[in-house]
Amino acid sequence: MEIFQVGGSVRDELMGVQPKDRDWVVINSSPEEMEKNGFKAIGKDFPVFLHPDTNEEYALARTEKKSGVGYKGFEFYFDSNVTLKEDLKRRDFTINSIAKDKNGNIIDPFCGQLDIEKKIFRHTSSAFIEDPLRVIRFARFKSYDQLCDFELCSETIDCFKKVVNARELKELSPERIWIETKKALENKHSDKFFDAIIKYRLTDPWFKKLNQVSCDGSSPELKWADIQRINNFQLSDLLPIPNSFQKTQDLLRQVLDIFQCKNIRERLELIEKINIHRNFEILEEIKNYKCLQDNKSYLEKIFKSVLEIDFSCIANIPTSEVSEKKQFLYHETLKGIL
Repeated sequence: MEIFQVGGSVRDELMGVQPKDRDWVVINSSPEEMEKNGFKAIGKDFPVFLHPDTNEEYALARTEKKSGVGYKGFEFYFDSNVTLKEDLKRRDFTINSIAKDKNGNIIDPFCGQLDIEKKIFRHTSSAFIEDPLRVIRFARFKSYDQLCDFELCSETIDCFKKVVNARELKELSPERIWIETKKALENKHSDKFFDAIIKYRLTDPWFKKLNQVSCDGSSPELKWADIQRINNFQLSDLLPIPNSFQKTQDLLRQVLDIFQCKNIRERLELIEKINIHRNFEILEEIKNYKCLQDNKSYLEKIFKSVLEIDFSCIANIPTSEVSEKKQFLYHETLKGIL
């Protein structure tokens, strides 16, 4: 059994970046030997194991053959005869096809270190086009601080065109697309993810209505709400958006509606609807959007006034009268502001 550190963690270490996690590949071993050594099997499609102490993932070296469509349409081959080079060859980009042995020696059969120096994304082999998820993962890599200024080489751009023309992006699951999107939103350069989606025509079908990019905000939810805003809140039709993301984009939309609404009564209803007491923390973040700076002081006055309303007077009135009374309190409090 030989164990090698592989993939993005090796790339990051070579770039002087502390990796968030590490992946390992095991050569000349078997599932039986892995379990005998205390590793816990977790892989469904191919043998992946959790280390008994570190909980890091260890995968048996494998090769793969295209057998269907999408990123799951593969047959995997693994046994003790699969070499490290064969395993590295199946990976996406040369910069991710580098390994390190237990002594710290670098194994780089596809010149990934040179591409790191050149700041280039180059596909490791022609098998790149067999997995459509790789072009979406590339867009996510662009959101990383250490990779945001890397560019695709011309040969790999041709591979991207083949993936797009094969129309296999539609075979990816919405859950998988959202996982990549969310990871990009968690990174510093989230805008680069969406820029890449547009630049390399990866919009169909998951981001078909993506036309402009803006990722203002300090959290993934806020960034997502802003990219929704700039695209008229039309990006989530096909994706499984979590409740926290949906809530933030809905609140931003309602805040924007307040400014566009000319009718005072409707504006009061919108202010009541955003529930400033319950959503104050999110709204405090929303008011800091660059797109709202001209209205920031106006929002602050509204928030401050609403928070000072004494609602104790509605505690003992009939339920049927609560809504009308609350609207009266909002009106009396905000009439000098609206």
